Amino acid sequence: MQEKNTPLLDRHIELGGNMVSFGGYLLPTHYSGINLEHLAVRSKAGLFDVSHMGEFIISGSDAESFLQKVTVNDVASLSVGQAQYSAMCYANGGIIDDILVYKKKNEFMLVVNAANNEKDLDWLNSHAKGDIRIENMSDDIGLVAIQGPRSRNILQTLTDSNLTNIQFYHFVEGRLNGKKAIISRTGYTGELGFEIYANSDDIGEIWDAIMKAGQDKGLEPAGLGCRDTLRMEMKFSLYGNDIDDTTNPIEAGLGWITRLGKTDFMGKKALLKAKANIARRLVCLEMTERAIPRQGCPILMNDESVGIITSGTMSPSLETGIGIGYVNRPFDKSGTELLVDIRGRMKSAVVVKPPFYKNGSLMD
Repeated sequence: MQEKNTPLLDRHIELGGNMVSFGGYLLPTHYSGINLEHLAVRSKAGLFDVSHMGEFIISGSDAESFLQKVTVNDVASLSVGQAQYSAMCYANGGIIDDILVYKKKNEFMLVVNAANNEKDLDWLNSHAKGDIRIENMSDDIGLVAIQGPRSRNILQTLTDSNLTNIQFYHFVEGRLNGKKAIISRTGYTGELGFEIYANSDDIGEIWDAIMKAGQDKGLEPAGLGCRDTLRMEMKFSLYGNDIDDTTNPIEAGLGWITRLGKTDFMGKKALLKAKANIARRLVCLEMTERAIPRQGCPILMNDESVGIITSGTMSPSLETGIGIGYVNRPFDKSGTELLVDIRGRMKSAVVVKPPFYKNGSLMD
């Protein structure tokens, strides 16, 4: 399958981006270096191209009740201008995708993972009944994310919207550098940050304006590599690694977005059973000797296999190996000492409470 390009491809190449295929798109893993970009986001700010993400507009008089049925979180609790992290599940509780739901004045916007775009759209259409319109706007909407403790100050110079008034998981529809945009206080890094949705024809000018506004404030263009290390330090799940259709939200630590008390929704019966019988949990493992766990590495207690690593890296912030993985109960408790089999070598690790990195500017 030939990769698609985001509207910012030329800018990535001009900046020296190391381009790879991800979710069907050509995207940069890094520009100057993963560690440098990672630490810039933690201490100053980084700008990401996230235009590969998919956007669906859901409208019609039955839109809210439809989304209430096909997502695990409580859509009815949203006010206009509010966003929500959620997931869609099959009847067996397996995760179809983790998503964002935005409540606009007369419609909802769903943001889905790039690789799941067609699958999600087909599934939603197959369950749509009543007065519901589902439009795939993914090719028409561009998305960039500015993340880091200086992100608000940089972005504020480009908009009349008061960014200080935007609470976490809320958004405004305003203008940025004169272009219509949704400015959303969301992100995937654990830092203060904003995601900007705009017409794909405008997103290039918005990128340029943000880069210019941040040039004397330490802003760095940031790629997929540090997006991954940043989210791992926060134990934010990546679809295809930590969650997929063989995992459910309860064992994945997403019980907080799963409203089992709401009226019947897809997967509810299976998830009630899962909650009553949790066999394993997605946990944080910090290496206690120098080693880097990677996806697929077995996790052991003595000689017994008790789990598997789903994501792992050398944490640039903590300068130690960290991993996220499923561990069978009762070995999932914080403080439990385990072994990780890294290419045949047994390396020591300990289960720790999430997140790994606890000094973020997220709520500043």
